[in-house]
Amino acid sequence: MKGALLWRGVMLLILTATSAACGGDDAATEAKPCDEECRDRSAVRSLREVIKVVYNLTLQGNDVGEQDETTRCPQGGNGRVRGVATSVAEQGASELDLTYELNQCAYLQRDDEVDENYDITISGVVTEQGILAVQPTATTALIFESDSISLEGTVYDPPVDYAELDCALHLAQNGNHFAGNWCGRKVGLDL
Repeated sequence: MKGALLWRGVMLLILTATSAACGGDDAATEAKPCDEECRDRSAVRSLREVIKVVYNLTLQGNDVGEQDETTRCPQGGNGRVRGVATSVAEQGASELDLTYELNQCAYLQRDDEVDENYDITISGVVTEQGILAVQPTATTALIFESDSISLEGTVYDPPVDYAELDCALHLAQNGNHFAGNWCGRKVGLDL
């Protein structure tokens, strides 16, 4: 009996110490909340991913020069890309001067990184100008602009509702860094 009580006491002490070391409180194990800055970063990431998907579905593999292609977006809606894409073979890059017309273009992404999850629908027009690296010898340097673009859906994990309608954006991608102004707020992230 004494041995069993001693054993229970030792186990209780170990459980208490383990619980205290790990926070012991259920609130500490929950995901941290996603504030406005966090939601904006996820939304801007989703916009960049949608533009990349629409580009890949329409223009990848096309001859250089004038472009005008439309594609169905992965989760519905469509995206049209028009403008000029020129190859710079000696730099391993493409020069882009493109306009994306997104009409209820929906995209879903699930990832282990909580801020890289979204189920978003985008409508509006975005221009893209600059250099897109296609070889490691080049660096991507792009400018994205819009006077009015709308993003609606959810971002983050667990999902948080997100809706920004008719927002202006001015974003720049330099290598893997993406930053600028979105809806009058500063935003930045690494892709």
